[in-house]
Amino acid sequence: MADETTAEENPDDIMDDWAAALAEQEVADASADTASTVQAADIFQRFDTPSSGSSAPNNIDMILDIPVNLTVELGRTKIAIRSLLQLAQGSVVELDGMAGEPMDVLVNGCLIAQGEVVVVNDKFGIRLTDIITPAERIRRLHK
Repeated sequence: MADETTAEENPDDIMDDWAAALAEQEVADASADTASTVQAADIFQRFDTPSSGSSAPNNIDMILDIPVNLTVELGRTKIAIRSLLQLAQGSVVELDGMAGEPMDVLVNGCLIAQGEVVVVNDKFGIRLTDIITPAERIRRLHK
């Protein structure tokens, strides 16, 4: 009981304890921010500074194992939902691609090449016949 009366009788002491705790927390936060900044700088490679010539080829190694989606597009069409719901096994959908026309090869939805369909070991494949230049790819992105 003596502890309860002490806290009630000395509100200034409680306020001083809070002020001290808040000041202590600010100091801890400031030192933690500085430590995390130093630690991050030590762990991660900086890309905003020019690298030496010998490490430049190694930078591409970082992205070589990133998976991408490669799609070969035979053709496209627009169809009304009514017609879509009427499709059944054996239905034929007309596409805008012509027979014998090169197929589009897309990586993550971006056209990178065109090619022709081939069959290899009973599986479909594509033989690339035309690679889209980087300048052409950029031009198509801005459309």
